Amino acid sequence: MVTVPDRVERIVLGEGRLLPALAILEGDQLLERIVGMPEDFQQVDPGSYRQYLAAFPALGEVQRIGQGAADTFSLEQVLSLKPDLAIFSLSGHGPSSRHGRLIEQLERAGVAVIFVDFREQPLRNTPPSMALLGKVLGREPQAQAFITYYQQQLALVSERLAKVQQQPRVFVHSRAGLSDACCETMARGMMAALLEQAGGENVGSDRLPGAAGMLSLEYLLTDPPDVYVATAIGSADSLAQGADYIALGPGVQADAARASLTALTQRSGLSNMAPIRAGRAHAIWHSFYNSPFNVAAVQVLAQWLHPELYADLQPEQTLAHLYQQFQPVALEGTFWISQ
Repeated sequence: MVTVPDRVERIVLGEGRLLPALAILEGDQLLERIVGMPEDFQQVDPGSYRQYLAAFPALGEVQRIGQGAADTFSLEQVLSLKPDLAIFSLSGHGPSSRHGRLIEQLERAGVAVIFVDFREQPLRNTPPSMALLGKVLGREPQAQAFITYYQQQLALVSERLAKVQQQPRVFVHSRAGLSDACCETMARGMMAALLEQAGGENVGSDRLPGAAGMLSLEYLLTDPPDVYVATAIGSADSLAQGADYIALGPGVQADAARASLTALTQRSGLSNMAPIRAGRAHAIWHSFYNSPFNVAAVQVLAQWLHPELYADLQPEQTLAHLYQQFQPVALEGTFWISQ
């Protein structure tokens, strides 16, 4: 194992989507130490990437070391950049803790490797992940400021969970509209963990053995959930292209977001699902599933599922504060929507 140097100077990221997490700590100095990253950030979240590119024009010049998938991560390119630290996700689409040979090769070349997790066990691991980043980057005060606020906001939900007498049954329609097949969902970790923390019963958890999978439309119609929540992978770009995805995130206005939710839920089959017919359909920005800002998603889910218990929560203000205090870009757009 290679020891992280006292002063980290050259960083490569295993996933470009980790950039906002580093920005919490690095602020306006975000790019001073990043020498390489994959291309996934602009692919999966073009609205956020465009914001970062406007704030940091040099982002376009950072060496790309793969498309985002682990099998496109170029060890040769990475080593040519002479990094002293690689930051990987514990699990995900890029190189992770499961890629032992790659880790061994990096460490043999003198590159320290650390792992963060905003995806597998997001609520448990966001604070220690930010603490670890703060320590290795020499940004411990910034990390502690974020962790303190994060834990305060999460407690506003968790401290009342004991008062929940009945958990609504919820179907999380993951990446709604990506495929004609119905219906992809998350059963463990990721958005499923956020739903559980918000006091919901995930209808996929007992029926799927892994973290994600498919539930048949027939099952969802014959044993319907109480609430439908779609995760939106669409963006302002997909709206302009006329894609079928639900659109949320930077640059997406509320009316357009709601129209995209309505269009998707009126598809044949989905329109017959009980919560959609009853007006209990919602959509949330997909990127919350792998983000240190997941606490805002927990708050809005809690309000959807238990509106009286959590009537005083203000998730819009929570997300606004997270951006104002911990991001070098502005909060613009719509990040959740209801019918």
